[in-house]
Amino acid sequence: MDRLVYVAMSGAKETLRAQAANNHNLANASTTGFRADLSAFQSRAVQGAGEPSRVYATNSSVGWVATTGQLLQTGRDLDVAINGSGWIAVQGPDGREAYTRAGDLRIDADGTLKNGAGHAVLGDGGPLIVPPNASLTVAGDGSVSIVPLGQSPTTVATVGRIKLVNPDAGAVTRGSDGLFRMKDGSDAPADASVHLVSGATETSNVNVAETMTQMIELARRYELQVKAIRTAEEDAASGTRLLQAS
Repeated sequence: MDRLVYVAMSGAKETLRAQAANNHNLANASTTGFRADLSAFQSRAVQGAGEPSRVYATNSSVGWVATTGQLLQTGRDLDVAINGSGWIAVQGPDGREAYTRAGDLRIDADGTLKNGAGHAVLGDGGPLIVPPNASLTVAGDGSVSIVPLGQSPTTVATVGRIKLVNPDAGAVTRGSDGLFRMKDGSDAPADASVHLVSGATETSNVNVAETMTQMIELARRYELQVKAIRTAEEDAASGTRLLQAS
């Protein structure tokens, strides 16, 4: 009977973990450039002394969905989206180079170009600094050009180029901060084949209908496992009564 309780208990616990991952995806369904997490259940044998008579369920992340989201036209000069595969290089909270698909850019009070999450966008020599300007454009190759204040519209100055990279999907991993980094700790080289679309952002690639269906399925699975625990308790109580009566 303890085997049934153990399997049901571990299954219920891991189902809650899967539900948390699923809810995280749903909460980011409108987050620019978000990549949905993938999680999967596995059965593992309990290691230790004695016979291998116990198996427990686990749920863990097995990666992320690599499909691209839809391009949403915004008409805003600082909004950019990657057309196809690739990443925008930003400076993570730890100061290291990291990668994102979120191209909702803005300029802070110090002139630093950042995305909506507050991560500084990197150029060839570090964070891009944009001087005061009358207008700004981002070209398809990532070049950031401005018309300086007080100059005619024909006076265009290039202030830098956004670093765009395109490492293999298997070479990058997602951190707890939502940013991607190279698994080996290196910095990916710039890739001239990555192309930006100006005046647009990329939506999240979360499938809302599928995620909602998964939420209902996980809730029902949890209820089934809780019922199994109650059944085990009732069977154990019935067995105890039979032994006492004999």
